[in-house]
Amino acid sequence: MGGSAEDQSEQGLGSKAPEFIKARRMLHLSWQVGVFVIGLAVVGAGIIMLPLPGPGWVVIFGGMAIWATEFVWAQLVLRWTKRKVTEAAQRALDPKVRWRNIILTAIGLVIIGALLGVYLWKFGLEMPWKIKDQ
Repeated sequence: MGGSAEDQSEQGLGSKAPEFIKARRMLHLSWQVGVFVIGLAVVGAGIIMLPLPGPGWVVIFGGMAIWATEFVWAQLVLRWTKRKVTEAAQRALDPKVRWRNIILTAIGLVIIGALLGVYLWKFGLEMPWKIKDQ
């Protein structure tokens, strides 16, 4: 029962609404509008959370998942995102990439430490906004 790659890529796409809702055009349209509005509210909340404390990206992807219950475009976006995240995770586990990231992090920490040391040597524990012109 193995289908072609195209059959497998099309598998699971489309509305997940119950059959009695899909059977009635106006009810299905109302269902789609409701799913879109709820998904929009969740994505909007996630966008608001991006600069604020909170799981902004997780909430945005949650809203996309809500949309994906009804809209093929959202299902395709989620599949693409999942594929890209999986590829990034595999690249991050590559030993060469891990060592590069560790070295870059160490260099960054040394630079930050040096800058902090110069600041403390010059100004002590005085907060930057309280420093008077010297």
